[in-house]
Amino acid sequence: MRIDVHTTIIMLSILAAFAAFWAISSALKAIRSSRKIPFYFKRRHLFEKGVALLLVAGLFGGFAYTNLRWGERLAYQVFPPSLTPSLTPTITLTPTITLTPTITLTPTLTYTPSVTNTPSIPEALATQFVSLVTPNPNLVFSSLVFATEADENFQPIEPGKVFENPLLKVIGFYSYNNMDQGTQWSEVWLRDGQIIQQTTSKWEGGSGGYGLATLEMPAEDWLPGAYELQLFVGEEWLMSGYFSVVGTPPQPSATPTLTSTPTPTRTLIPSITPIPTRTMPPTSTP
Repeated sequence: MRIDVHTTIIMLSILAAFAAFWAISSALKAIRSSRKIPFYFKRRHLFEKGVALLLVAGLFGGFAYTNLRWGERLAYQVFPPSLTPSLTPTITLTPTITLTPTITLTPTLTYTPSVTNTPSIPEALATQFVSLVTPNPNLVFSSLVFATEADENFQPIEPGKVFENPLLKVIGFYSYNNMDQGTQWSEVWLRDGQIIQQTTSKWEGGSGGYGLATLEMPAEDWLPGAYELQLFVGEEWLMSGYFSVVGTPPQPSATPTLTSTPTPTRTLIPSITPIPTRTMPPTSTP
């Protein structure tokens, strides 16, 4: 049976509490007995014994409380805990049948993926910086969680890593602490490694709490692929979150264009020119 520091502290407190109750019981018994004895010196002796037992009870009670409250902390300061190495089980090998060696094929060249670089702030975004506040080196952020809706407490509703079209927005959720007001804060959204949205501004969310980053686009712009959200504090990359979009986005509906039909103009019919009348020559006067 192994007894650790925590169990020892509790047992000492329990024993001290029992001792305090015993001292109180004995003190009360001695004081009651002293009132019944007619002899002065014996009565005084029993009374002083009862008072002493009350003092002892107080000491035991104080020790029980102090030990239970601060004893474990003091014990770890005197005896720092050390890691206990755990035994590693040994694997018993089962003999297998030895296969007849076959012709070994010549190995082909295997492609080794290149090392992924740490994301850097886009140059176009860095030129928009206006804050002069140095980021707090003790800031703490949680991992990103994605969902399409948030509740009234800024918590994700049905979070996931794969979202199906049609979509209008995806929200990235995180919690934070030790964030200084006015620090430069940037968000970069990417699809298949290409930037689709980027913003930067001064931090105005307080030193601790919950934060949201929203990517909102028309339904036809949510193309299937791998999406990434990169967060930056100042020029330093803070963290990234990933999710995927599947399914074909809805196609934009065609809007009919009104064409104007020309109104026929009225063609006037030419009027008939009157036939000139014949003029009679003047007659001679006799």
